[in-house]
Amino acid sequence: MRRTLAAVAGVLLALTGGAGNWRAKAGQTRSQAELRKPFIGTWRLVSITGGNNPGNRGSNPTGIIMYDDHGNMAVQIMPDRPRPKYTGTPTPEQALEAMRGYVAYFGTYNIDEKAGTVTHHRQGMLDAGAVDFVRKFQLTPDGNRITLTPVGGAGNPIHLMWERVR
Repeated sequence: MRRTLAAVAGVLLALTGGAGNWRAKAGQTRSQAELRKPFIGTWRLVSITGGNNPGNRGSNPTGIIMYDDHGNMAVQIMPDRPRPKYTGTPTPEQALEAMRGYVAYFGTYNIDEKAGTVTHHRQGMLDAGAVDFVRKFQLTPDGNRITLTPVGGAGNPIHLMWERVR
């Protein structure tokens, strides 16, 4: 009987992706599905403030971030600065300069209600940076703007403000 119950519990955990889908962290009172609701949708980049190297992104970068109800996400941010123009295959220097300041990645996300953070678990990315990005979030009361600020970085923190696309 115990083996049967253990097997059923194992199958349920495997099918649901583990207990993390029910509760993100011990002590959280809402499921990830409930916590994701305010995030779900497409968001347009409004501004980026702070950071240590704003020259890479220019004065008015553009971007988009998408969160779905299954815990998937993707983001792209394009710098607002002159970029090289070329025909044919770029040289390594031209390719590097074209990518400088461009951010693109996709993966999954989860929310820690207690800490007020959203973690982007990067599965594919343009750069070879950290796999997990943990960001503090602040939603406006109307739910139409969100500010994401990386946690634990050194130097001047960067704040990315996003506005819901309607």
